[in-house]
Amino acid sequence: MKKTLLIFFAFFSAQLFAQEEITTEEIKNHIQFLTSDINAGRIPGGKENKRVVKYIIKEFKKMGLVAFDKSYKQKFEATLRVDKDVKEKPIVKTCNVIGFLEGNDPELKKEYIVLGAHYDHLGLGGPTAKSDKRNVVYHGADDNASGTSALLEIAEKLSFHKKELKRSVLFIAFGAEEQGLLGSKYFVEHPLVPLNQIKLMINMDMVGRLNAEKQVYMGGAGTFPRGEVFMANLGKSLGLNPVVHAGSVGGSDHVSFYKKGISVMGMHTGGHAQYHTPEDTLELINLEGEKLVGEYIYQTILAKATSTEKMYFINQD
Repeated sequence: MKKTLLIFFAFFSAQLFAQEEITTEEIKNHIQFLTSDINAGRIPGGKENKRVVKYIIKEFKKMGLVAFDKSYKQKFEATLRVDKDVKEKPIVKTCNVIGFLEGNDPELKKEYIVLGAHYDHLGLGGPTAKSDKRNVVYHGADDNASGTSALLEIAEKLSFHKKELKRSVLFIAFGAEEQGLLGSKYFVEHPLVPLNQIKLMINMDMVGRLNAEKQVYMGGAGTFPRGEVFMANLGKSLGLNPVVHAGSVGGSDHVSFYKKGISVMGMHTGGHAQYHTPEDTLELINLEGEKLVGEYIYQTILAKATSTEKMYFINQD
């Protein structure tokens, strides 16, 4: 326990200043904290949830992201999924963590690009687990500590280029995704900015296991103008092999935005045998691969946030 606490406090005392580049060291540090046993699998509600939220807010503040209405928290209640033999479903308090960088163009700054990733996981197991193990930590390194760490790293790098931004960029760490996309559903029903001003939502869910073929998968690239060609060309320029789908929006927090008529992309590096098991751990994360995926998404946002091109929704249903 003492060793775990020392690791925990080390995270909060280290890296007092933001760094411009996405680094494997910072990715590793974020994932190590998020997957630590002290955070007990990041189930919504309770002290573990509060600890993770505090960590994300600290990082947002460090890189100069602005809070809405003086708070980075968008609080809501989540009804937790339970096993079939359990009658009562617990209702817990949790939140989305939100910060933004304001654009510099007098008109385009009223338009937003959203970058999102859910920070929660399965806790000690539950009805959506792919393992029979209970009362052990489901670490969720790829799902979705990888996406959360990428969110922090991309936000940090963009903060160094905020003077270049014409459009504003909104960063959201969603709560309770594993309970049915509850955080993103709450946000689109209680948006902090008008939904028609959100021109693109990019979601990262499991971006830590880039394979030897360097394949990055995305659904929804056809929901914004010339998205498929742009994502294919940019990915190839970075040495990646993007698997680009115009539709195939799939199932994660970006779906909540798509249902509201907002252009989206869901980014991931593919499934694996450790999905929703306790074995989804840091040791299996491809840190160099995640760094490359982070750079890909960073360049995507920078290009769209510094452009004057018209952004609009294209339905792929």
